Amino acid sequence: MRLRVVSTLLFAATAAFGSQAATAAPVKNIVLVHGAFVGGSGWRPVYDILTRDGYKVTLVQEPLTSFAEDVAATKRILDRQNGPAILVGHSYGGAIITEAGNDPHVAGLVYIAAHALDNGETEAINGKKYPNSAHPFVKTPDGFLYINPANFPSDFAADLPRKQAEFEAQAQMLTSASVFTANIPDPAWKVKPSWYMVAKSDKIINPDLERMYAKRAHSHTVEIAGASHSVYESHPKEVAALIEQAATGAVK
Repeated sequence: MRLRVVSTLLFAATAAFGSQAATAAPVKNIVLVHGAFVGGSGWRPVYDILTRDGYKVTLVQEPLTSFAEDVAATKRILDRQNGPAILVGHSYGGAIITEAGNDPHVAGLVYIAAHALDNGETEAINGKKYPNSAHPFVKTPDGFLYINPANFPSDFAADLPRKQAEFEAQAQMLTSASVFTANIPDPAWKVKPSWYMVAKSDKIINPDLERMYAKRAHSHTVEIAGASHSVYESHPKEVAALIEQAATGAVK
């Protein structure tokens, strides 16, 4: 009888230890969300590092036609995840993950030079409070925005090779102006752990606005000197390292 009790206790202790070990395991699913004017292909250097390190990485290709449709596109990808995921957003993608991050699949959020809005804010409102140093966007007659290709290399991608920046300038995804006035009543960063990368030479989003977002969300924060808004392309090692830090720290 005594042997049976001891065996039962040992089994219970082993099971508890195994459960703790499983809980402490890093999140292995990463979902990457691009921002305005660009597609998901810019994530390729980060994707290559993360997949090499054993992570399952999926990219969202949101249409940039409305905030609701972009969030829906992100949620479709989250629904495909087997287990918890780290949700990563660049630029306007930060607004998307702030809404979509309430999904139960999401264990943590990573903002890469991105908007982490609160209820009552919009990107347009915050952009007036913290003016950027880029040229104004160009608006089409049907309400879509893009960056003048002549300004794209200096405004969006100053630390990328010139030829690459010029190609991306001509490959822009026109973005509905309506997305910049979207409101998020229940920001996910209020209930999920977050990590933030500030691009210190960003001309699209004022670096001080990025710092405000990070401080307010109590994000684990890194700053990259000399980085443009395209920091996710120009500094893929640092971006991947922050995402892996989130995957380790946001255990679920």
